[in-house]
Amino acid sequence: MSSINIDNLPLWVQHRDTVLKYSNNVQWRYGEKPDYTRSNQKLAQESQYNHPQNSLPGLVQNLVRNFDIEANFKSNPAQWLTVVQDKFRMSTNGGHGYTLPELVNSGTYKLLIGNTQYYKATEENFETSTNLFHTAFPEGFLWEVIDVYSPPPVITFKWRHWGYFKGAYKDYAPTGQMIEVVGLSIVTVTDDLKILTLEHYYDNNKFLEQLTSAGKLGTSSPAASNRTVQSPTFLQQTLLGFIKKLWGKKEEAVTPNLAASRCPFAALVR
Repeated sequence: MSSINIDNLPLWVQHRDTVLKYSNNVQWRYGEKPDYTRSNQKLAQESQYNHPQNSLPGLVQNLVRNFDIEANFKSNPAQWLTVVQDKFRMSTNGGHGYTLPELVNSGTYKLLIGNTQYYKATEENFETSTNLFHTAFPEGFLWEVIDVYSPPPVITFKWRHWGYFKGAYKDYAPTGQMIEVVGLSIVTVTDDLKILTLEHYYDNNKFLEQLTSAGKLGTSSPAASNRTVQSPTFLQQTLLGFIKKLWGKKEEAVTPNLAASRCPFAALVR
């Protein structure tokens, strides 16, 4: 795609560090503006798609990352720059279109995941939900654009979220492995590139299955627990029968004592 002159673009599609630099008199949720120094370092090390800042993928990536800053740290909807406050709607997998006040009150995790077997949005609030995933991913859960398929005003793009599952998720044991989520989003923007609607599509169940795959703390993994014990082979059966016949004992069904693996990574090896 052709290059874009970012000097003529609004602040909210600039790099997030630039946006934070000029974000003054903001009501920050935790009393001060966030620091993305560590996140920037990890992105430099782990990003697979390094889009130029003057490209459409780079612009979209900036817009969504700045939206994420506001969703997580700006408590006053009137101070959001990335959206049209009174028209904004966000949905996941074709579900309810949430308003900006709903997003501010609930946070992105609740609205992106919803009610599932391993996560109940109705039982969480902004703080509990945020702490839940910050605990599971203590080194951060990074995000980047993979590709952009259509230009403004209706932008369709593919993205990836990833992080290392090194802390417990609820009472489920961490695996230490990288968890990656890939999804598709459609964002409708105004002429000045503010978000009107944001639609996300991804497999939330697959994501949560990875967070629960090692089983609960102090127990074996689901894969290990559900593993069936193997039946004796033909050679084993023949040998056992010969021994029993030799000793004149009545043949009985024998099941070998095969200990199930307690490896917490077993469920992830498929």
